[in-house]
Amino acid sequence: MPDLPYKIVVGLEVHVQLLTKTKLFCGCLNKFGQPPNTATCPVCLGLPGSLPVMNKQAFHLALKAALALNCQIATHPGYAPGFTKWDRKNYYYPDLPKNYQISQYDLPFSHDGHLDINVHPDPKKGHTAKRVGIIRAHLEEDAGKNIHDESGRGGDTRVDLNRTGTPLLEIVSQPDMNSPEEAIAYLDELRLMLRELKVSDCEMQEGSLRCDANVNIHIPKADEPKGYAATPLVEIKNLNSFRGVGRAIAYEAQSQYEQFQKDPANFRFGKMLKTTAGWDDPRGKTVVQRRKEEAADYRYFPEPDLVPVVVTAEQIAAVKADMGELPQAQRARLEKEYGLTPYDADVLTAKGRTMVAYFEAVAKALGDGKAAANRLSDLVYPALTERHEEIDAFPMPAAALADFIKNTGGLAKMDRTAVFNVMLEKGCTLADAKTAAGIKEADAGALRAAVVEAIGKNPKAVADFKAGKEAAKMAIVGAVMKANKGAPNDVVRKLVDEELAKG
Repeated sequence: MPDLPYKIVVGLEVHVQLLTKTKLFCGCLNKFGQPPNTATCPVCLGLPGSLPVMNKQAFHLALKAALALNCQIATHPGYAPGFTKWDRKNYYYPDLPKNYQISQYDLPFSHDGHLDINVHPDPKKGHTAKRVGIIRAHLEEDAGKNIHDESGRGGDTRVDLNRTGTPLLEIVSQPDMNSPEEAIAYLDELRLMLRELKVSDCEMQEGSLRCDANVNIHIPKADEPKGYAATPLVEIKNLNSFRGVGRAIAYEAQSQYEQFQKDPANFRFGKMLKTTAGWDDPRGKTVVQRRKEEAADYRYFPEPDLVPVVVTAEQIAAVKADMGELPQAQRARLEKEYGLTPYDADVLTAKGRTMVAYFEAVAKALGDGKAAANRLSDLVYPALTERHEEIDAFPMPAAALADFIKNTGGLAKMDRTAVFNVMLEKGCTLADAKTAAGIKEADAGALRAAVVEAIGKNPKAVADFKAGKEAAKMAIVGAVMKANKGAPNDVVRKLVDEELAKG
């Protein structure tokens, strides 16, 4: 991002729908795509006499995510270790049938964590590491969904309550991000981690990952006590794509700067209030919706129908044992054990644990992690995309790919790709694939004769080479490779060097 005359300050509130079979407090299915208002019951509709019952699996998944985020688990002064409770958050909205949401307020089950992210991954420069603080991660139930008529003809708004009561994990970050790129990197890392832990599928198009961005800017001003003037916070609600998050942050920051330039006094003396805005993606701008609510507006009080929970040390230990290797630790290990660059480790880890396991099997069989990473990058990843497959359904076993890499290193890139494609489509051995691709094993004597012939037919290249133009010999190498399809490139180069040295 170009240098700006202000500092962007961003904190994100991410709502993640947990991968449970049923809702948070009732037995209704937690499943996307059901007909409107068919996955409801007296509990999630808040009918008189109905009582909530906590979903144990939802709490387990939330605890796993909180520990992966390095959070403290329910350590609150004056309370027993592990003590957490539930609260009612009161507000009225058409898709909230109870007129309150069961959430957590002053005693969340987790708090004070962090997530390490990698910003600006680059094949040559690696990446910049940054730590983003986590204020809290707590459980709450979701509201329903309002479906607005956007035809412009003054239609109605319909309410689908299927989503009401589904389990959400709300993850609130510190305002530690200072650019759209950092916010997107944070979301990428968070999504990868939660998917690897099977906490959530994080499908934004289905609403199982939603994001609100809290944005303001710091404008350098020598006459301010802190050395800068801070604009009031704007909370941008319900962003539904990572690209949208980046665009909304960039737009809002620039908009605040322009407003400050026009009327700095309003900002300095607190006349501008915190606001909530929506993001109009087609128009590429934020739209102010209302004054931002504070905690007092929600009139929190303890939920009387749910007992508090005490998380034990044994529960925490069991969840930690079930987590497996997290992405940041995995990247560091891949760099150390296999000699991967930070960029290669980033790309590999981003494709998930199953891909990493496949890579490690190839690298160990081959004894060369860098070569394995290169062939995954230029052959396997494109093939998976073209075939619309995941690595666990890929028809080439790791041992077969290792054999391919080991025995095709000397082939020209075009020939190597042809052999790979034959092996992939026919499931045959490397030898059969070479035959099918029209590649024959080169006879050393015949190959040397071909080199001598090519030198005789390319006097200009020979003269240029002898005049000090090292690259001129590649014309001879190319002529030999063209006439001897499948000849190992490294062998041909060696023979060319030997023959040119003779005279």
